[in-house]
Amino acid sequence: MELSKNQIKLIKSLEQKKQRLKHQLFIAEGKKVVSELLSSSFELEKLFVSEDTRPFFEAYDFQLIKNTDFKKISALKTPNGVLAVFKIPKEKEVQKSGMIVALDSINDPGNLGTIIRLCDWFGVVQLVCSLDTVDCFNAKVVQATMGSLTRVNITYLQLDEYLSKVDVPVFCADMEGDNIYDTELPTTGVLVMGNEANGISKTVENLCSNKLTIPRFGTIQETESLNVATATAIILSEFKRG
Repeated sequence: MELSKNQIKLIKSLEQKKQRLKHQLFIAEGKKVVSELLSSSFELEKLFVSEDTRPFFEAYDFQLIKNTDFKKISALKTPNGVLAVFKIPKEKEVQKSGMIVALDSINDPGNLGTIIRLCDWFGVVQLVCSLDTVDCFNAKVVQATMGSLTRVNITYLQLDEYLSKVDVPVFCADMEGDNIYDTELPTTGVLVMGNEANGISKTVENLCSNKLTIPRFGTIQETESLNVATATAIILSEFKRG
């Protein structure tokens, strides 16, 4: 069955945040990602498969389309034969227990997707994001999460207001902070990670009760900073190890 012009128009429009919000829909691509979302509580709107991927999705109602049609709707350079449109779920209340990761103005979809995967890996069920952090339903973010989007509660909010009201220690990554390997870390708290280029904003930094740094061990030590997702992985590992 061929795609209609309206289907193509709608799917392509979902690459834009304002259209995702308008229609309350987002797209996911790839067998792994789509399968994870189908197995979750996320509600499927439409599933498109190719003849090659059809055997993996026989249990679902799908529309079989040609590979040439995938090129018209896919956000990937090389479409992989399955694209699904899901309804954006309603935001849940912020969970207050355990470790919470907070993101201040993260711009890169790949970084956000990786951080969502890291939260899933390290058992962090709550991720809070500043209002200007990239949308978690951006197709590149969804792709990078590899399904972890279904297991992490993500909330967008006014970050400084949120941090001013929490009753647990607030940690932030800072080049001038305490050596993370020499610091005794609690099992509960908020870990704030900042913008790729500018770090944490002054307003948010002033609300952090503890600053942590990952020391450089290289001889020359000319590397300015770590990628934010890499730094998040190291810090979360230390919190769990402690």
